[in-house]
Amino acid sequence: MVAGFFGRKSPAPPPPASDAKQRAGGASERGPRSELSTIDFSGADITRALAECADMVEVQELGAGIGAAYEEVAVLYANGSAREAESLLDAVLASEIQGAGEGLWMMLLDLYKLTGQRERFESKVLDYATRFERSPPPWVDLSSARVMPRKSDAAPLVNLAGELTGQAAPQLKQMETIGIKSGAIRIDLKRLRSVDESGCMQLIEMLRKLGAERVKVSLLNGGQLISMLAGQIHTGRAEGRHGWLLMLELLQHSGEHARFEDLAVDYAITFEESPPSWDPRLPTESAVAAATEEDAHSDDKVVLEGELTSSNNESIRKLAAFAADKQVIEVDCSQLRRLDFVSAGTLFNIVASLQSQGKLVCLQNVNAMVAALLRVMGVEQVAQVTLRP
Repeated sequence: MVAGFFGRKSPAPPPPASDAKQRAGGASERGPRSELSTIDFSGADITRALAECADMVEVQELGAGIGAAYEEVAVLYANGSAREAESLLDAVLASEIQGAGEGLWMMLLDLYKLTGQRERFESKVLDYATRFERSPPPWVDLSSARVMPRKSDAAPLVNLAGELTGQAAPQLKQMETIGIKSGAIRIDLKRLRSVDESGCMQLIEMLRKLGAERVKVSLLNGGQLISMLAGQIHTGRAEGRHGWLLMLELLQHSGEHARFEDLAVDYAITFEESPPSWDPRLPTESAVAAATEEDAHSDDKVVLEGELTSSNNESIRKLAAFAADKQVIEVDCSQLRRLDFVSAGTLFNIVASLQSQGKLVCLQNVNAMVAALLRVMGVEQVAQVTLRP
């Protein structure tokens, strides 16, 4: 979905004159800006920059109209005022002013992810699904300050070998330490020769701890372990619960959805409790293989991550040098949590310059809060912006 948050693809031609009349404040119609901005974003005082530049920012409508609320929410979050941005979004959605389109809802849901408010997120997704008659976005905690490994930095690969029993505790503890330190880990299971309930319990507990630490875990070559577990579990016999849970986990990582669902039903019958749900975000073996293949091309993409501010936007400034010998520049923004006003201005200047040279910059997997600022600053007029799913 390319810039679906904004209701149209980007870059796009100017709106017709009839639409221009509906712009907030009666602003006159303007075409896409491709010239370099004359605003000076080099200062480190964000508050002063906002005050000096507020009248120079062109606010353009998206869909039913971006309006003052969109602009204010985007700038509040960019300026580090997440709580105030949330309060304003709540007020707008509650009053239904300006139609409260899907864009505002996506901003609020992404703001909950960015601030780690899962309960509030869950309370709103049903309203979203009912209003727009579509599946809501999944919960992903984006609040962690941890910087996930880049594709060029392959996750550590460790082997779980021999017997998966209670004696495997030291080996599992070492894996846990590696995973937490690295932020990601790949565990190869092909060398396992036997498994018992105690070993299953310890492996499940380790996976839960890594999940709590937001460590990306990939279980590889689990087919043999699945076969061993299948011979140990029996529908209607409420024993070996951790073996069941481990097998369900392995089926997710192997991408066997249908088999997972069948086993989940058997689990519910056997233990008279709800089984774990299928999590489409877990990396399957095929996805891990594809990511490994993509590693070879990791130098073809720029990564913007964390919170980029006027004092910490060197990665944005390096974009021009990276693009020197390229026509299409892909920028991975999946780990970009926030972009402040000054950094967004720097990004606009660089991207507009690249566009004037006939180059296309693609900002990929941008969260809705950052995307709103990019629209306010006009960056989406000179670059292709794709929202994160």
